[in-house]
Amino acid sequence: MKKLTNWLKGPTALAALAGVAAAAVVLSVAELIGAFFTARATPLIALGSTFIDFTPPWLKDFAIATFGTNDKAALFAGMGLTILLLACVLGVVAYRKWALGVAGVLLMGAVIVASVVTRASVKPLDAIPSLIGTVAGLVVLRLLMTRLWRMRPWPAAAADVAAKDTERPATTRRAFFAATGITAAAAATAATGGRLLSAARSNVAQARGSLQLPSPAKAAAAVPAGVQSAAPGVTPWVTPNNEFYRIDTALSVPEINAQEWELRVHGLVEQEITLTFQDLLDAELIESHVTLTCVSNPVGGNLAGNAKWLGLPIREVLKMARPKDGADMVLSTSEDGFSASTPLEVLQDDRDAMLAIGMNGEPLPLEHGYPVRMVVPGLYGFVSATKWVVDLEVTRFADSKAYWTDRGWSERGPIKTMARVEVPRSFAQVPAGKVAVGGTAWAQTRGITKVEVQIDNGPWTAAVLSTEASVVTWRQWSFEWEATPGPHYIKARATDGTGEVQTDKRADPVPDGASGWQSVMVTVQ
Repeated sequence: MKKLTNWLKGPTALAALAGVAAAAVVLSVAELIGAFFTARATPLIALGSTFIDFTPPWLKDFAIATFGTNDKAALFAGMGLTILLLACVLGVVAYRKWALGVAGVLLMGAVIVASVVTRASVKPLDAIPSLIGTVAGLVVLRLLMTRLWRMRPWPAAAADVAAKDTERPATTRRAFFAATGITAAAAATAATGGRLLSAARSNVAQARGSLQLPSPAKAAAAVPAGVQSAAPGVTPWVTPNNEFYRIDTALSVPEINAQEWELRVHGLVEQEITLTFQDLLDAELIESHVTLTCVSNPVGGNLAGNAKWLGLPIREVLKMARPKDGADMVLSTSEDGFSASTPLEVLQDDRDAMLAIGMNGEPLPLEHGYPVRMVVPGLYGFVSATKWVVDLEVTRFADSKAYWTDRGWSERGPIKTMARVEVPRSFAQVPAGKVAVGGTAWAQTRGITKVEVQIDNGPWTAAVLSTEASVVTWRQWSFEWEATPGPHYIKARATDGTGEVQTDKRADPVPDGASGWQSVMVTVQ
C-alpha cells in the first residue's frame, strides 16, 4: 500500500495526470468553440463517427445486441476510457522526452482533424475548433510539465543552478496540483459553456415545436377495436415517440432548419428535381400506421415499433422525376452521410412508402429524422428508413453500394415473419394456475394470420389473435396457460398471410435479419 501511495505521488503518476488535464483542455476548448460550428466539428463526435464507420459489422452487431438503444452511450464510455489511457501515456512520454510528447499530441490532433473534415456536410473551416483545442492542450501540457521538471532532483554538477531556484519541492508540488485543479475546473466550465451555447444558438427545436402539420389528403384508417393484446403487460399497439427505438449511425443528431431543407432527386431520371419542405407541406399528404423493424433486432428483441406517419408518397416524387429504363434502386442519403439502397419497385407500388414529416400526430422528433425521413413498409430500416434524408439517387444495384451493403450486409432487406413473447418475461416467477401469455407478431405487407404457442415440448396451440389493423402493422396475440409448478419453456411462432410459417432455423441478424423461435424460460411456483 505504501509503495502504491509513493508511486501515486511520484513524477510518473503526476505526468499522467498532467496528460489527462491537457486532453481535457483539448476536448473542452474544441467543445466551446465548436458551438459556433456544426456539432460534427467537435472531436468526440467526429472521432466516434469515424470509429463507427470503420467498425467491422460483427462488432456493431455485438454492440447493438448487447446494449440495444444504449449502444451510443456505450461507445462514448469506451472512447472516454481510451482517451484517458492515451492521455496518461502521452503525459508520461512528454515528461521524459518533450519532443516525443509534442509529436504524440500533434499526431492525435491530426487524427481528430482528419475525422472532422471527412464527415458528411462538414467544411474545412469546421476543423478550427479541433486545431485551437490542440494548441491549447499543448500550452497547458507545457505549463504543467514545467512544474514537474522543477521537482526533479538537481545533479551535483548543477548545484549552483539549483541554488538559484528559490522554489522548494513541496511548494512546487502544491503549485502543480493548484495548476492542475484550475485546468480541470476551466475545462469543465468550457465544456459546459459549449453545450449551453450550442443549445442557445440552435433554434431547430423551437421551430419544430411551433410547426403546424397540415391535414392529410388521405387520413389513416380508423384503428379498429381490439388491436391491443388481452394479456396485461404487452407493449402498446401504438409506440409513443419517446419509446420508439432509435438505431442509426449519427452520434450527434443533425439539426436541420426545415426552411433550408432540400431534397435532390437525380441519377437515372428524365427530370432532376429538388423539393423544399414547403413543397411537402403544400402537397397531398397521406397518413398511415406502419410498423418499422431494425435488421439488428435479435429473436425476441425490442427493436421494433408501430407509429402513425404523415408524409408524401415517394411514388409521387418518382413520377415527377420519371426513372429511366434499367434503373432498379434508389440510393437515399442522409445529412450525416448514411445511405440506404431501396428497390425501385418497392417505392413505386401501393404500399405507401413515404417521405414522412409527422409521427403520431406531431412533427418528427429530431432523433427520428426531423424534418424529413423515409418510411417504407416491409423492409428493414437499413435499406429503407433513412432519417434526415437530403438526397435520392435513382441508380442500379450493380452500380452503387449503400452504407451497410458496403460493410457486408445484404442489398435487399425484406422483413422476416416473427413472433415475440412479451409476457411473462424470461426468468420470471409466476404462480400456478391460469397465466396470461402474450406478445406481438409482424410480417409487414403480408400480415399475420396465426400465432401458435408451445409449452415445453408439447403440442403447438393456437393463440387468440387481436384485431388486425392492416398488413403493414404488427399484430398482437394472447394465450391463457394453465401453469403447473416447476420450470417451463414458452415458445411462439407466427404464420403470415401467404401461409408461410415462421422458420425455426436460427440465424444471426447479419446479413439480412435474425430468424428462429423465441424461447422464454419461466418458473411456476
